[in-house]
Amino acid sequence: MSETPLPLAGVKVLEFGTLIAGPFCSRILGEFGADVIKIESPGEGDPLRKWRKLYPTGDGETSLWWFVQARNKQSVTLNLKHPEGIAIARKLVAEADIVVENFRPGVMEKLGLGWDVLSAINPGLVMVRLSGFGQTGPMAQQPGFGAIGESMGGLRYITGFPDLPPVKTGISIGDSIAALWGALGALMALRHREVQGGAGQVVDVALYESVFAMMESLVPEFDVFGFIRERTGNVMPGITPSNTHTTKDGKHLIIGANGDAIFKRLMLAIGRTDLAEDPQLGSNAGRDARAKEIYGVIDAWVASHGADEVLRVAAEAQVPASPIFSVADMFRDPQFLARGMLEKSQLPDGKDFHLPGVVPKLSATPGGTRWIGPELGEHTETVLGRLGYAQNEIQRLRLDGVI
Repeated sequence: MSETPLPLAGVKVLEFGTLIAGPFCSRILGEFGADVIKIESPGEGDPLRKWRKLYPTGDGETSLWWFVQARNKQSVTLNLKHPEGIAIARKLVAEADIVVENFRPGVMEKLGLGWDVLSAINPGLVMVRLSGFGQTGPMAQQPGFGAIGESMGGLRYITGFPDLPPVKTGISIGDSIAALWGALGALMALRHREVQGGAGQVVDVALYESVFAMMESLVPEFDVFGFIRERTGNVMPGITPSNTHTTKDGKHLIIGANGDAIFKRLMLAIGRTDLAEDPQLGSNAGRDARAKEIYGVIDAWVASHGADEVLRVAAEAQVPASPIFSVADMFRDPQFLARGMLEKSQLPDGKDFHLPGVVPKLSATPGGTRWIGPELGEHTETVLGRLGYAQNEIQRLRLDGVI
């Protein structure tokens, strides 16, 4: 990592949240230098600690996902159902720049940590609130996970093949998109405060709106033409050719030749000069009108060659093409390795392992991993000490179930 201070160095983030959207939002901020304190309930902590593949640790087993999602964070256990727990939380808020929370709307208010209370304590505070449906509207109080946001936001409807039910992507993409919007909103609100002299504010992120915002031309196409985009498998109607093809040796490749010049280069490379020089196919509209014919030609050519040969020809013709990578492919791919996208670290027992590299790449102040996800409550005493609590007070809070 660079010796230059990271771009968010000195920014204090307080995270009240579990699982994906809220914690991923603060993870992004932490990767670029923010001081992130994650509040967890004593005893169990964030349920993500036990999700998916578990690894033996000193306190039992811990999710490998946890080590990624909670990297660069400090874990503080705090019982938010105890008055002294709330009092400590408010002291932490007084020092924070950003609070991130992803409880159902109303929960923070019931705890005595609503926006009216927190902004009175800290007028410059930025509060990022991630929820299924936002803080207002008739559905605000309903529970909503990423899958619901993907469904209501339009993504699930258009994903899959037309003769089959809608399918999901292989990750919780709705939560992750919401987290990105949350981090972006937090930084915009910080700029408003620090550069324009404004006060703090709420960044209200709804999962379904986060997905909906990514849906390209869906809205105007329906509003103007009454057109409803449907599931189309691996092709994207109106953008031709871009599809998945299967090689002679059974590999699946993506070829994207939907640029005018790129399409011509591909046709010349596979020996179809007639199509390369066809004036109707010189534009996307003309190609889309003959999409079935074009895909038949590309399918046939790919099916008669091995994957290595297809990729070689495409590369020489400067046509975008790629294998569909598994994680095993990523671990041996020169591009992933050259860009540092497999970042080496160590598990608590000293075993080497890799985390995903940090995105985006900043040339002067690149982000990174200072430490992996901490043990539950690992930083409680340190953080309370900074707040002025003496060791005997901390011990009493522990015995009283506050921490």
